[in-house]
Amino acid sequence: LRARRRTLSAEELKLAAYRLAANVTGSRLFIASRRIACYLPNDGEIDTRHILAQIRRRRKVCYLPVLSRLSHDRLWFARMDADTELAPNRFGIPEPVVPTRDLVRAQEIDLILVPLVGFDDQGHRLGMGGGYYDRSLEFLRHRSRWRKPHLLGIAYDFQRVNGLTADPWDIPLQGVITDQTVYLY
Repeated sequence: LRARRRTLSAEELKLAAYRLAANVTGSRLFIASRRIACYLPNDGEIDTRHILAQIRRRRKVCYLPVLSRLSHDRLWFARMDADTELAPNRFGIPEPVVPTRDLVRAQEIDLILVPLVGFDDQGHRLGMGGGYYDRSLEFLRHRSRWRKPHLLGIAYDFQRVNGLTADPWDIPLQGVITDQTVYLY
């Protein structure tokens, strides 16, 4: 799936990014959310720049993930504005350069748009293998009712696969939005 992402032509990439942004920004969860976390694409992930621009254009608060500076196995979130300075983290992924006091926990976000390598029809997500999102969102497993943050994966439609095996620590998605459609679980 990762290799297939990297084989898309420039035109296919551009069209998929526009379609994805339209599907995401038209979704009920996006419209109802004020504080939205997204990510900057890496390793062939679908381009999120149009989504990031729409978050700001619609006067919502945009956040990007930041690797924890203490435990190095969790994500925090930093506000991203048009003039926010970015620097590569240890994986080479750009993240906001902000003081630690300005970082927020996932519980403070309304909607998190989650990257993935593959997904199935039960809301299971195949990530890059680091477990950062699952560890950062593990508090959701202990809730009797789902509150925030809401979790939507974003991907190319071809990343949909049959029956992923879920591990006990995996946090399921509420849906996945692709360049083709919206899957809700």
